[in-house]
Amino acid sequence: MMKCIIVDDQPQSVQILKNFIKKTPFLEFTGHFADPGIALVSLKNKPADLIFLNILKPVQKASASFHLLHQKAMVILISANQKYAFDAIEHHAIDFLVKPLLFERFLHAAEKAQQMKFPPVLALEAKKPLSLKGGYIFIKEGTRLLRVELDDIYYIMGLKNYVSILTKSLRIVSLMTMKEMEDLLPSHRFIRVHRSYFVAMDKIISVEKQQIHMKDKIIPIGNIYLPLFMKRLAKISNQ
Repeated sequence: MMKCIIVDDQPQSVQILKNFIKKTPFLEFTGHFADPGIALVSLKNKPADLIFLNILKPVQKASASFHLLHQKAMVILISANQKYAFDAIEHHAIDFLVKPLLFERFLHAAEKAQQMKFPPVLALEAKKPLSLKGGYIFIKEGTRLLRVELDDIYYIMGLKNYVSILTKSLRIVSLMTMKEMEDLLPSHRFIRVHRSYFVAMDKIISVEKQQIHMKDKIIPIGNIYLPLFMKRLAKISNQ
């Protein structure tokens, strides 16, 4: 998904752009600004991938619109005046749309932005299915680094500043936090279900009454983790 904002002070064209963004599956609308200066401030804390920027006059150096055109985000310039297309070229906007806006032309510009952000080779890589088998991590146990096969892990339990990792053949206790453990685990195979537990999705036997049954252990599902867990479970079931 590409996060995009609209910078335009004309309500009618803003609504048209919102509708177009909603119809485009790879775009996500994250904000509208009538004032380019306010948009600039917002981008510092909430970056966007793509800016739809309306201009009513040539872009002046040092203006807020000029600075928007020189952000990291890609810009598609929009105007009712065709002669401002030169500004798009001069300031490296990726495209120029003339009002009244047409969806087919909008989509062409949006697809150009998508291809620039996700080149074909990267797009193919992103579509490759994530491996559900194999792989390993190294866990520090005492003074040694122990190789642990991901396929062998059932669950991880947090014990203050330690974690206890239950595998098919042994239990490993390591001096590390749950956050450090989370950074090691592939998120498509392991999920946090409680402030004290991670579980391997492929080791779940059953789920009942907000509890996970796996091997010889019943693991509670915390309220704040339940919605995401059930969503992930449903996604796996539908594959």
